[in-house]
Amino acid sequence: MIGMAREQRLAEIFVEVADSLIDDFDVIDLLQRLSTRCIELLAVDAAGIMLADVHGELQIMAASDEHARLLELLAVQHDQGPCVECYATGLASPNIDLTDATAAAKWPRFTAQARATGYVTTHALPLRLRDRVVGALNLFQNEPHPLGDGELALAQALADVATIAILQQRTLEQSHVETSQLQAALTSRVLIEQVKGILAERWGASVDESFEAFRAYARSHRLRLADFAAEIITGGFDTSLIPAPARSL
Repeated sequence: MIGMAREQRLAEIFVEVADSLIDDFDVIDLLQRLSTRCIELLAVDAAGIMLADVHGELQIMAASDEHARLLELLAVQHDQGPCVECYATGLASPNIDLTDATAAAKWPRFTAQARATGYVTTHALPLRLRDRVVGALNLFQNEPHPLGDGELALAQALADVATIAILQQRTLEQSHVETSQLQAALTSRVLIEQVKGILAERWGASVDESFEAFRAYARSHRLRLADFAAEIITGGFDTSLIPAPARSL
């Protein structure tokens, strides 16, 4: 029964994604949902989606949670880490033991940060369509539980969906348009990061709680996250209209 329920949930998620791939869809929100779906479907504790900017450097696009430690860990991979290697080669790097001396020697900063955050295993899968690689999906585990072939195939399928979402628009066949669209997505993420901090400070809430309240309002009012964020930053929207998250006791 558990297997059947998981397969049913998997089918529901891919239908959800397919329904999202419409004209003018919100790629940031879709990638955010995909990162959280990784936690739901796979035996992993955290996930992050990284996208290469115009200079070929990986930037954070989505994370399963917004805790500073996870974001800092992903940010370390500007310089080193499995995602950098995965993006460069276009090949998956699964079941990396972060407690092993080999990993520590290969990626000292990344490995130290990952272990300090509590992760002992990581997996990097390419965001790839044929010979084009646009980023990588990073998965983390708190326990040394290797992912099997079936789980890795599912993880790659989710990474492929993310890739299709990024490259979905027909105009991206033109390289100069593709570059501008990818850069626009990265810029959108910067705006959203700023708004998360603004709302968290204004409400005295956590960044996670503030981000979820922001997302919930945007989705219920059919607002694109980046556009909504820009409006808040410029003072064009009264944030008191957003239901503030309930404070934890």
